[in-house]
Amino acid sequence: MNQRVFFWSLTSSLAGFLFGFDTVVISGAEKSIQSLWELGDLQHGLAMSAALWGTVLGSLVGGWPTDRFGRKTTLLWIGILYLVSAVWSGMATDVFSFMIARFIGGVGVGISTVAAPLYISEIAPPERRGRLTGLFQFNIVFGILIAFASNYVIGSAMQENAWRWMLVVEAIPALVFTAMCLQLPSSPRWLIAFQNNGEAAAEVLRQLRPDASEDEVQGLVNEIAESAGDRLSETPSTPFWSRRLMTPISIAFLVAFFNQLSGINAILYFSPRIFELAEMGEQTALLQSIGIGVTNLIFTFVGLYLIDRLGRRTLLLIGSAGYIMSLGICSYAFQSETFSIVPICIFAFIAAHAMGQGAVIWVLISEVFPNSHRAAGQSLGSFTHWIFAALLTLVFPSVVAAFSPAIIFGFFCLMMVLQALWVTCLLPETKGVSLEQMERQLGIR
Repeated sequence: MNQRVFFWSLTSSLAGFLFGFDTVVISGAEKSIQSLWELGDLQHGLAMSAALWGTVLGSLVGGWPTDRFGRKTTLLWIGILYLVSAVWSGMATDVFSFMIARFIGGVGVGISTVAAPLYISEIAPPERRGRLTGLFQFNIVFGILIAFASNYVIGSAMQENAWRWMLVVEAIPALVFTAMCLQLPSSPRWLIAFQNNGEAAAEVLRQLRPDASEDEVQGLVNEIAESAGDRLSETPSTPFWSRRLMTPISIAFLVAFFNQLSGINAILYFSPRIFELAEMGEQTALLQSIGIGVTNLIFTFVGLYLIDRLGRRTLLLIGSAGYIMSLGICSYAFQSETFSIVPICIFAFIAAHAMGQGAVIWVLISEVFPNSHRAAGQSLGSFTHWIFAALLTLVFPSVVAAFSPAIIFGFFCLMMVLQALWVTCLLPETKGVSLEQMERQLGIR
């Protein structure tokens, strides 16, 4: 593999590390924050979901800076947003200041789920696109693991204000990521579709594909320009919300919808509390959360190994089967008070997510839209993902107080049955197809 392609993909995917770290680091601080500011269930839900509401906004508007200023510049500013959020949230003196700081970080997360997978998909060769774009998901779960481990170490070493250090430590990787983004080139597809600069795009393509002849480089430039024809004309003929784009729009919406209706974010955010519901001690629950991070990382490797071999559709089917079994058994375990199998079910659930939905979601959304609408499509998928994540996180403390865990896990299991039906009946396979050829395969062009 071209080392430059790998390094640039890895750099962009580090936005996923910050995404994973920022999303889960709050799990070690949430009980301290509730106690410190004496928050009720609704206030606590608002404080915990503040970052997610920022993520909703970031994912909703993320397509605009990604198209207007470019993928590289947008990634650079994402790092700055993470940095500001980490320092401010750790120094917050009241719950409202804390929520504003978390909201800012959430905006960075939301935009990163638009810009980073999109950038990688636009520079990766078709036969490696799944694995390289999947680096974003790998770094998400790596960030989750490091956040769980960091919370455990800081929580064990400190008694007073440990939660503040849990949040502030994110400033270090945020600085590293921001510096690394300065080395990224602009996406050749962005240069053609939004800057009409074929010469600059050809120069980047020569670096991405050093073995390609000049005719092959120019042929790819012409193919990208043809795909971006609507965007380059004075009066684009195809709006985003059109019948022609209904297939990719439905794919982006449904894969993101089912991702969150599996319950993944609720389990990651509140994993220590879930383990305590299974009658485990506080320190044991926190340590079990590290096990979630390790399991997530291992099976993300499996998913990345298989995604360009078995394909996106097959991995979603395998993941759906794992979801249904693990969630169904977990529901039964809480119902029958067989708490000893709850950790096993949770780990199996995480494994199914990591090699299925987790490995596929950002890859699939980034590759099904045409060049001229890719940022808008990525924004739609990200917004769908985060609006449901925010809603679930907002209501989860109240839901846990109102319903038994058996009912909650049973509901998530039912949603995964519906996902399996959708994948089986309606989802096309996209592995190994160039982004421009994908438009023909999906009936877009």
